[in-house]
Amino acid sequence: MTWHRVALLEELEIDKPISVDVDGEPVLVVKTMDGLFAVSDVCSHAEVSLAEGTVAGGKVECWLHGAQFDLASGAALCLPATKAIGAYSVRVSQELQNKTVEVSLERQES
Repeated sequence: MTWHRVALLEELEIDKPISVDVDGEPVLVVKTMDGLFAVSDVCSHAEVSLAEGTVAGGKVECWLHGAQFDLASGAALCLPATKAIGAYSVRVSQELQNKTVEVSLERQES
């Protein structure tokens, strides 16, 4: 599995998603009270950035039409979205004195 450094852990705020480019793929990374998550940063309904939306209760809501996606699996939770988004593996590693967040573009197993 190939891991890509995307942020310092201390840079992430609870429920404040960020958008990062991982080998040309837009990825939403977010820290919640339940852990770290990485999913595709493209809404499967409207093809806009999900990082501009709201994170709460283990899901991200698209700012444009209100579609919701599960942060752990990428599953579409309500209309207008009917198609899941990618969910990726994420980990924290120690790099010198900093903890770094890393993402693998290999999709998680559901």
